[in-house]
Amino acid sequence: MNQLRYGVAYYDEYMPHERLDEDIAMMKAAGINTVRIAESTWSTHEPQNGVFDFTSVDRVLDAMHAAGIAVIVGTPTYAVPTWLVKEHPDVLAVTPKGPGKYGARQIMDITNPAYLFHAERIIRKLISRVCKHPAVIGYQTDNETKHYDTAGENVQLLFVKYMRERFGTLEEINHRFGLDYWSNRINSWEDFPSVVGTINGSLGAEFARFQRGLVTKFLAWQVALVNEYKQPGQFVTQNFDFEWRGYSYGVQPSVDHFAAAEAFDIAGVDIYHPSQHELTGTEIAFGGDMTRSLKRSNYLVLETQAQAFPHWTPYPGQLRLQAFSHLASGANMVAYWHWHSIHNSFETYWKGLLSHDFKPNPVYNEAITIGRDFARLSGSLYGLHKQNKVAVMVSNEALTALEWFKLPDGKNYNDVVRWLYDGLYRMNIECDFIQPGYPGLSEYSLIIVPALYAVPDEALERLNEYVHAGGHVVYSFKSGFADEVIQVRTTVQPGIISEACGISYSMFVTPHEVRLKSENAVIRSEDNHVETWMELITPTTAEVLLRYDHPHYGEYAAVTRNRYGQGSAMYIGCMTSREMADSLLKAAVQEAGLWGADQELAFPLIVRTGINPQNQTVRYYFNYSDSPQSLVYPHGPAEELLSGRKVAPKEELELSPWGFVILLA
Repeated sequence: MNQLRYGVAYYDEYMPHERLDEDIAMMKAAGINTVRIAESTWSTHEPQNGVFDFTSVDRVLDAMHAAGIAVIVGTPTYAVPTWLVKEHPDVLAVTPKGPGKYGARQIMDITNPAYLFHAERIIRKLISRVCKHPAVIGYQTDNETKHYDTAGENVQLLFVKYMRERFGTLEEINHRFGLDYWSNRINSWEDFPSVVGTINGSLGAEFARFQRGLVTKFLAWQVALVNEYKQPGQFVTQNFDFEWRGYSYGVQPSVDHFAAAEAFDIAGVDIYHPSQHELTGTEIAFGGDMTRSLKRSNYLVLETQAQAFPHWTPYPGQLRLQAFSHLASGANMVAYWHWHSIHNSFETYWKGLLSHDFKPNPVYNEAITIGRDFARLSGSLYGLHKQNKVAVMVSNEALTALEWFKLPDGKNYNDVVRWLYDGLYRMNIECDFIQPGYPGLSEYSLIIVPALYAVPDEALERLNEYVHAGGHVVYSFKSGFADEVIQVRTTVQPGIISEACGISYSMFVTPHEVRLKSENAVIRSEDNHVETWMELITPTTAEVLLRYDHPHYGEYAAVTRNRYGQGSAMYIGCMTSREMADSLLKAAVQEAGLWGADQELAFPLIVRTGINPQNQTVRYYFNYSDSPQSLVYPHGPAEELLSGRKVAPKEELELSPWGFVILLA
C-alpha cells in the first residue's frame, strides 16, 4: 500500500439505475484508486435471517479489480435490518431516553447477545467471501462506532460486575464516590441501582468510562474476527469521528480513541469541516493530529466532504487545498463520502463528488487535478513523518467530569481544548495529542494541558517531574482539581501541580465585566476581557503575567509563570480572549525555544512540515483566505513539487486565494 490513496465511498446498492461501468470510467478519469464499500447495507446482504446475497459486493469487486481500483470492505454492523429487530426487539438500545425505536442507524445495544450473534455471522460470511479477492486491500470494522448511550438492564448488570472488579468492595466505592450524600450509599451488591438517574457525578462519570470501554471491546472483537480471514498485506481500520457541532469539532465523548485504536493496524478518521468563507483548515489539522497520535503513525481519511451541504460546497480551489491539507497532517489516503449523491432518504442532500445528475461538475473536475497530482507526487508525499516538540494533553475523563460540573456559560471541555489548540494552529506550531498516562513526556519541549479537571495523582506528579527536568507546561483553569473518580482534592488548589506552578487559590467566580491588566511587557492584547470562569490566584513563587482589572478582585493574579527546577509552568486561571490566549501561547513557545522562521508567519498562512521516507523535508504553505498572500521563503534551496521549479532562500512566494505550494528540500 506504499502509495497515496485517493478514494470514495461507493454504494452500488443505492443507485437508481445501472451505471457501474460509467462510474468506474469517471473514477479512473479522476484518479480514484480506492473505494470503500458494504458497511451500510446489511439488509441487502442478508435480506432474511440466514439468507445471504452478496451479488452487489461480488460485481463491484470484480469490476473494480478489472479497472485497477482497490477496495476497502466494511463490516455492515452499524445499521441493523428490520427482520433482526422484529425477531429480537431487545437488540435496540435502551437509553436514558427510553427504549429504542427502529429507523435510524446506530440504535443497537452493542452488548446484546442476539445482536452479537447475528453481527458475527454476517461478518464471517462477508469477510470469508471477499478476503482472497485480489481487489481487497483492507477492512473497516463497523462505522463511527460508539456506545449509543446503551444503558438497559443488561448493561447495568455488566457495570456492577465492572465496578466489583475495579474497586473490590462496596465500602471502597461508597467512600471514594461519596455515596453517603443524599442517602445514595449502596450496602449490598444486589441493591446496586441503575445509574441512569444518578445525581452522583463520580458514579455517572465512571459509567461513562465503562461505556467507552464497551466500544473498545466491541471493536477489538470485530478486529479479531476479521483477522481470522485477513490475508498478508491487508489491513484493518476504523473510521473514528469527533464531537459533532454540525462538523467535526473536538475530542469524542463516547470513545477513548487511544484505547480503541490499539486493536487496529492503522487508524482511520472521518473529518468534516466548515467551508467556503468559513474554511480555516483547523478541523482538518485537529482531526489529523489526533488520529496520527493514536498509533504514532500515518492514518487514513476514510470520509471527508466533497460537496455535501449547500454551505459546504467548496469555492474553486478549496477541494485541492483541503485534500493536500490532509496529506500535510500525515494522511496517506483522502476519501470522500461519497461518490454519488443519494436520491432518497435521510442524506439526500449530503451531496457526493457527483451531483444527483451524475454528470461532471466543477467539484469533480477539480478532483481530477487532485488525483493526477496524488499519483504524480506519491513518491515524495506518502508517509510523511512528524517530529513535533509540542503536545496537547487530552482526557476523556476530564471531558466527562466537566459535563457533570459544567462551566457557567455553556462551554464544555472541547471549547477549552480548541481555545488553546486553535491558537497553536494559527501560529504554525504543530503538535501531537497525548493522554495523562503517556510515558514519554520528555519527548516534548512544551505540553499544553487544557482543563485537566479529573486526573490521577501519578499523572500530575509526572508533569511536575517533567517541568523540574527542563520541560515547559501551560495549564488552563480547572486543571488538577479532582482525582480520577472526580473526588475533589482536599489540598489547596490547584493541588499537586501547585508545586510546579508556584500558586494557590481557594476561590473562583463567574466573571462580570472583568478585564486583564498586564504585568509583563510581552503579554499584550487589545481584547483583554475575561469570560466563562476565573480563579482568584495568589502566587507563592510564581511571576504574575496578568492580573484581574476589577475593583474587588484586583489583588489576585489571573495568569502566572513559575520557574521550577530547569523548566517552567504557566497557569492560565481564566478564559481569555482568543488574542490574549495567542499572546500567552507565543510567550510559552518562545520560553520553550520553539519559535522559528515559520512562526513569523501566521494565519491565514499555514505551514505544515514533515519528513518523507527518503529523509527529505516536505513543507506545505497554505493560504486559507480569499485574498492573495505572499511570504518570503525562510529555509534553504527547495523544489516546488507542483510546478517543478526551484525555489531559492529568501525568495518571495505568491499564493493565490485558497492556493498552496509544496516545497521539497
